Amino acid sequence: MSPIRLLIVDDHPVVRDGIRGMLAGDPDLDVVGEASDGADALRLVSELQPDVVLMDLRMPGLGGAAAIKTLAEEGARAKVLVLTTYDTDADVVPALEAGATGYLLKDAPRDQLIRAIHAAARGESVLAPSVATRLVSQLRSPPDHETLSDRELEVLTLIAQGETNAGAAARLFISEATVKTHLLHIYGKLGVNDRAAAVATAYERGLLVPHRD
Repeated sequence: MSPIRLLIVDDHPVVRDGIRGMLAGDPDLDVVGEASDGADALRLVSELQPDVVLMDLRMPGLGGAAAIKTLAEEGARAKVLVLTTYDTDADVVPALEAGATGYLLKDAPRDQLIRAIHAAARGESVLAPSVATRLVSQLRSPPDHETLSDRELEVLTLIAQGETNAGAAARLFISEATVKTHLLHIYGKLGVNDRAAAVATAYERGLLVPHRD
């Protein structure tokens, strides 16, 4: 059988070199190209016709989830295996809904990564243990993921008013690290990736009410 053709997509050259190095020496794998963002990935998938794309998610410009969705809409035959640092709901769910075949974290051992690549090439779903656990927990939990706690609403209200993390922390008499933790929980519950999207979504759902003088 021919080697599995791989495209590595990550905005950090050192990470791409590291992945290439991990896979070097395996006669069943052939890295045919590298891309630094989602737009570059779309172009190279069309040009190189890889079997599997190792896709990072958070990249400048076109992110991984958007690129995965576009590949699915275009009917690309390549299977996408997400390889990222993040396993929050805001990252996992959009990537899988967009059409990713698997989802691994960058701390995965070499053997696990290689097995996942082979599985993805066969069209089999592969999930990092923490991701699988998170999805199972979601299925077992009642549908209250959109409910923000009082403290999360306080944090989001201040962010909507233009406060920085440090400013919100000072006004609420909590640490900046606690504010960041609250924001991560908010992102997960609202299914978004950043502050602006969280504020916009909260307004859309009536969780925040526009201030009127």
